[in-house]
Amino acid sequence: MTDAHPAAPDMAAPDLAAPDPAAPEMAAPDRFPPGTRVRTYRHDPPHHTRLPRYARGKRGVVVEPEGPEELADISARGRGDAPVEQIYAVRFEARDLWGEGDHHVVLDLWESYLEEDPDDER
Repeated sequence: MTDAHPAAPDMAAPDLAAPDPAAPEMAAPDRFPPGTRVRTYRHDPPHHTRLPRYARGKRGVVVEPEGPEELADISARGRGDAPVEQIYAVRFEARDLWGEGDHHVVLDLWESYLEEDPDDER
């Protein structure tokens, strides 16, 4: 058996177990596993943020991690020092966001927008 790609015998097959050097690096494993109750921070920064105003200070449940990306709050300002954070799909009750509705809304939110909410009052 050979490690060469069948269409290009002189090319070695990629090592699928090796990390992708172009992928963003994260320092720690997922902080919020699926099912974790979280609350978004209520901050109102003077700069760009991807945390919608209607979702600030609201409670939700983590659906799943979406993967790491640079924090848009920093990178949108043209800075090259944006930290890489896990993004989470978080499910909210529509009535918790807008006062009405019997459906769910899922938002992709950076980890620094979230805190664990063990004292969920639902």
